[in-house]
Amino acid sequence: MFTGIIEEVGTVKGLVSGANSGVITIGAVKVLENTRIGDSIAVNGVCLTVTSIFSDGFTADVMPETFRRSNLGFLKIGDNVNLERAMAADGRFGGHIVSGHIDGVGIIADKKRESNAVWVTIKTQKEISELIVEKGSIAIDGISLTVAKAGAEEFSVSIIPHTGSQTTLLDKKAGDRVNLENDIVGKYVKKLLNIPDKSSKKDSKLTFELLKEYGF
Repeated sequence: MFTGIIEEVGTVKGLVSGANSGVITIGAVKVLENTRIGDSIAVNGVCLTVTSIFSDGFTADVMPETFRRSNLGFLKIGDNVNLERAMAADGRFGGHIVSGHIDGVGIIADKKRESNAVWVTIKTQKEISELIVEKGSIAIDGISLTVAKAGAEEFSVSIIPHTGSQTTLLDKKAGDRVNLENDIVGKYVKKLLNIPDKSSKKDSKLTFELLKEYGF
């Protein structure tokens, strides 16, 4: 599990790709502290397993499903990426629950400065946007952020200077892809309620009234 609080911005040092899968090499320093082979590190919000460690970086395998769901397949050598180690049991919970399992990719539509903050608007597919609520949480390239505005197929976040300086988000431009992970609580609620989608047409026996009756 991750929190969406980025620890370090790393650099892509190597990419070896096959027909569908590959190996990525990331240059890093801080996230190597106390990290061992087999540990998890989120790269742009994608949970990857460390397969080797060296003095200034690590490698990880990237599977076909990861390429399908994320923007990792569009990275180039020299690109910067957000990095976070899995949360320690005694660590502080500074963001929100982030699994590192990407729901899909969004496209940056617009960036606009307002005083010391920058508004970033992202377009995405309906399956993701329907689980985004204003003032709720979302992970963008692994960054835990609060949704400032939510629409049918787009949403906006407001980036404060600290977040902008410690992550890669403000280096992105219109048209760039970002990884999105919905708040896991919303996904479980949708599953429990059996809210109809393309893959399910069942009627739910769990209703909002029943949830209210039991204190939810």
